[in-house]
Amino acid sequence: MSIVAETYRYVIGVDTHARHHAYVVLDARTGAEVEHRQFPTSPAGLLRASDWIVRRTGQATDGDLDLVLVSMEGTRSYGAQAATLLAQAGYRVVDAPAPKREHGAGKDDHLDALAAARGTLFKDADRLADARAGDTSAILQILLTARSSITGERTRAINALTALLRTHDLGIDARRKPSRETIKAVAAWRTRATDTPVQATARAETIRRAQRILALYDQAEANEQDLLTIVRQSTPTLLQMPGIGPVNAAIVIAAWSHPGRIHSAAAFAKLAGACPLKIESGNSTNHRLNRTGDRQLNRALHTIANNRMTYDSQTRDYVARRTVDGMSKPRIRRCLKRAIAGQLYRHLEHTHAA
Repeated sequence: MSIVAETYRYVIGVDTHARHHAYVVLDARTGAEVEHRQFPTSPAGLLRASDWIVRRTGQATDGDLDLVLVSMEGTRSYGAQAATLLAQAGYRVVDAPAPKREHGAGKDDHLDALAAARGTLFKDADRLADARAGDTSAILQILLTARSSITGERTRAINALTALLRTHDLGIDARRKPSRETIKAVAAWRTRATDTPVQATARAETIRRAQRILALYDQAEANEQDLLTIVRQSTPTLLQMPGIGPVNAAIVIAAWSHPGRIHSAAAFAKLAGACPLKIESGNSTNHRLNRTGDRQLNRALHTIANNRMTYDSQTRDYVARRTVDGMSKPRIRRCLKRAIAGQLYRHLEHTHAA
C-alpha cells in the first residue's frame, strides 16, 4: 500500500461554490501549505486557476502532472466544470473525503480547501474515489436530476389537487388521492353555469392543475425512456437482473461511473450507505443502520431489495430462512442491500472490463 504523501509531490485542495472556488496547494511530503487563492467560476477564472496550479507546483518546467493530485469537493455539482477542465489538462482529480470538524472550530473557504487536501494525505493512493468521468455518467446524472424535479413537482401538484377536491364540492369522491384516470377526467372538465363564484374558481384551478399533472406524467415517461436508452447502450445486462428497472439501473451506473473509480465491492457498499456499522460495548456486539453515503443509491438498493423480496423466488427463500433464524424484516432487508451492492459492483466491473 502506498499513501498519497508518498506517491505525490503536491496535493491541491479545492472547496467549490457557485461564484468562486478556493484552492490550496499543499506539499504532500510535509503537509505544509504552499499557497492559497480564490478564483471565479467563469471560464476565464477556471483557466486562470489551472495556470496558477501549474506555476505553484512547478509543472510549467518539468510537465510531470503525475506528481500532482487534485482533491475536490462537489465534483458533480459546483465543481463539475473545474474537475473536467483539470482532468483534461492531465491531473488526477478525486472526490475529497468528507471533512471532519472539531466542535466549536471555525469554518471558511480556505479552511475547507485545506481540509480537502489534508484529508487525502494518509489515504491509500490506489483507493481514492476518482471524480466521475465519461459521457454516460454525466448524461445519466442530468436525466436523473431532471426526473427528481419532475416527480417532485408532480407529487406537489397531486397533493394540491387532492386538497382542492376535498375542500370544495366538485362532484368527485376525494377520500383517496385521485388516480391517473380520475385526473384525466378532471382535466377534461368544462365550466358550469350553475357553479357559485367560489366553485367556478375552484373548478378552473382544478382543471389547470390536472392538466399540469398529466403533462408531468408525460415528461416522466419520456425521461424514463431516455434513461432506458442510455442504460441499454451502456450495460444492457443490468436490466436482466431481478428487481432492477431502468431508473434504478441508471442510478447504479451513475454512482459507479467507470472501472477503477471504486476499488472494491465493500467500498461500493460504503458509498451506498449499505455497509453495516459495528457497535461493540463490553459483552455486547451488534451492527446499526448506516445513514451515510449516497442516499439516492441507497434508495435504489432499497427498492431493488423490496422488489426481490416480493417477486424473486430465491430471495423469498432467503427471507424465509432468516425469519426462522429470528431476524426481523428490516434487518433482513439491510443484509440484502449489502449483498445486492456487492453483486451489482462485480457485475459492472466484470461487464465493462470484458
